[in-house]
Amino acid sequence: MHWDVRNNRAALFDGIEEGGIRASSSYSSHEIDEQDNERALEGLEDRVSLLKRLSGDINEEVDSHNLMLDRMGNDMDSSRGVLSGTMDRFKMVILLRWI
Repeated sequence: MHWDVRNNRAALFDGIEEGGIRASSSYSSHEIDEQDNERALEGLEDRVSLLKRLSGDINEEVDSHNLMLDRMGNDMDSSRGVLSGTMDRFKMVILLRWI
């Protein structure tokens, strides 16, 4: 998963810091409100879509890391068993040398 955080942040918050969308004074107040609402709605739809993709990417990344951690845990358990057996044999060798 590779994405540019600054571009995603800009896409999510573009226009919010500047106080929203401005309309030309040649339109009536009602037309301006409808146009502002339409633009704001389109922007919101884009942001929701982006957030949905980002959350999907995060979910995939978390699932991938969980699988990796499970495999690592299984490998550690196997290593522990091998090491335990080696230590038991080492103890036997030491005991036999003392006898």
